[in-house]
Amino acid sequence: MSNEPRRAGRHFLQIPGPTPVPERILAAMSRQMLDHRGLEFQQLGRRVLSGIKGLFKTQGHVIIYPSSGTGAWEAALTNTLSPGDKVLMCETGQFAVLWAGMATRLGLIPEVIPTDWRIGADANLIEQRLRADTGRKIKAVCVVHNETSTGCRTRLDEVRKAIDAVKHPALLMADTISSLACTDLRHDEWGIDVTVSGSQKGMMLPPGLSFTAISAKAIDASKSAELRRSYFAWDDMLAMNASGFFPYTPATGLLYGLAEAIDMINEEGLENVFERHERLSEATRRAVEGWGLDIQSRDAKYHSPAVTAVIMPEGHSADGFRKIVLDSFNMSLGTGLNKIAGKVFRIGHLGDTNELTIMGALAGVEMGFDLAGVPHTKGGVGAAMSYLAETARPKSAVAA
Repeated sequence: MSNEPRRAGRHFLQIPGPTPVPERILAAMSRQMLDHRGLEFQQLGRRVLSGIKGLFKTQGHVIIYPSSGTGAWEAALTNTLSPGDKVLMCETGQFAVLWAGMATRLGLIPEVIPTDWRIGADANLIEQRLRADTGRKIKAVCVVHNETSTGCRTRLDEVRKAIDAVKHPALLMADTISSLACTDLRHDEWGIDVTVSGSQKGMMLPPGLSFTAISAKAIDASKSAELRRSYFAWDDMLAMNASGFFPYTPATGLLYGLAEAIDMINEEGLENVFERHERLSEATRRAVEGWGLDIQSRDAKYHSPAVTAVIMPEGHSADGFRKIVLDSFNMSLGTGLNKIAGKVFRIGHLGDTNELTIMGALAGVEMGFDLAGVPHTKGGVGAAMSYLAETARPKSAVAA
């Protein structure tokens, strides 16, 4: 037992994942285990394998692995590519860096389009590089839909148009780990071949599940791909999933939670979920602007609905500020990663979050600025509050 005194109230977990898990999901996960080869589990398996498709907006297959999103990254590469294949990647932040690093370790050759980490992937640059690839050596284009480290979102529809403009046969792969159930995602319509995601962000679950939506083109590529895979082999999963089962022991408790999460998202309405994330994101940016500070995402086109990375004034440590906020107000803010470590802190506004949650978080940030001696203008919280009040849509009219 800790010697620290108890702190009243709940901890504000305002990092961009893992996000707080709703009580309904916690309750669903508390059920007793099932025989994972029995009829009752088969019904659960079919329920989640079918239900998850709607969130990706696909009619095709979505594979559910007991793994983090990193496992789905590996599955995407190993199931579709061969040693020495060239892949085009865009360095939009830390997670794009890590995916490129994985590609190298697997024996692939990543060609990386750099950025200053303040924008999403530039579709024009992708088109230029693919147009120059007259020998069609590039086998896949890999982009991060929502770069969690920077708060920059990539326009996947524009990337698809860029690939189509030059009639390039490369597969399109997208990391949607922090964008699934946060912003519009259209796996089929946008012609994405492999879309990977995870359970611990917009899906409101604990870490431990990854999701992989795959196109017919990707399945066809997997038949001739020569990178080795075993645990992450798609063919084993697809064969067993056809009857609602899995080729190895599934994460039953998390699947109970997933079924509940899918129900909760559908009850709110997927488009309403997107709209809520956009509103909370805009409110957060208005607060930052009110404080006289800047955010990492430079262009409104790329602003993330899931997380906002706030740039600290010169000479002030983001990590020192985060510690003061944690110690004073029991709130966790996201740390800066890699080249922006210590320079930014991140405010997560994704998952099961609402207006009052965000207002509490922003108030904690503004009070933290005072305690840490961070130069800022008063009124950021007020700006966010005014915006949220002005754009509120009551569920029902108040009786006169």
